[in-house]
Amino acid sequence: MKSSFIPRTITGVLFVAAIVGSILYNPVSFSSIFAAVTALTIHEFTGLINETEKVHINKLITMAGGIYLFFAFGGYCSNMIGSRIFLPYLLILMYLLISELYLNQENPISNWAYSIFTQIYIALPFALLNVLYYQTAQSITTINAILPLSVFIFLWTSDTGAYCIGSMIGKHRLFERISPKKSWEGSIGGGVLAIMAAVILAHFFPFMNILQWIGLAIIIVIFGTWGDLIESLLKRKLGVKDSGNILPGHGGFLDRFDSALLAIPAAVCYLYLISA
Repeated sequence: MKSSFIPRTITGVLFVAAIVGSILYNPVSFSSIFAAVTALTIHEFTGLINETEKVHINKLITMAGGIYLFFAFGGYCSNMIGSRIFLPYLLILMYLLISELYLNQENPISNWAYSIFTQIYIALPFALLNVLYYQTAQSITTINAILPLSVFIFLWTSDTGAYCIGSMIGKHRLFERISPKKSWEGSIGGGVLAIMAAVILAHFFPFMNILQWIGLAIIIVIFGTWGDLIESLLKRKLGVKDSGNILPGHGGFLDRFDSALLAIPAAVCYLYLISA
């Protein structure tokens, strides 16, 4: 336990610093790190599926599709380019379908399903970060780094609260069939800590009122928990403990961003609804 604590702590600190720094520094650092995260998460996921499910997903094409979708959203949301930027991405999706006609693989239906699932499950949520990062009002586009950062702040505070409270008083299982360690007490504790973080953010960044900030925190906690459970179900069905080992003490990229993959789209929907 002690031998793994130091590398786990160092990795965690560097991971948080990289995410926070890249979001706050400038659009280039933001786009660079999350395009890389998109590619690495897809590479990890497709490798896992290819090994355990006996299917063949084209890693390079699915990674290229994810990277392109991220930058396409960035260009569109920042008003640098119009909707035609998405046409090459549609061609990539069509290629993933058409290519199976010529590859003569054992199970083309599974290949199709997992290839498209990769784009929906991983590529699209990361691309939607651009919707939070770039804000357009009256044809003027500005950068709001706090919104995408707040997603991760709420997820991190929720995870911390859930772990601490769950370890101390957690007795009632939240979803024992999929994740035996999660408890209702821990989840509620994590939610309370995230709401406290929302109150602090509302004080320093009043572009949303306190109730809207709290609503965003609650949405992210709920959908982040579901995102974590979805990945737990995925790993359970695939018979693996971690999605990878690239992050010492923390598993793989999918392990670190599983909650965000559902929380980001939920946050985008919430923010559109309250601004309507």
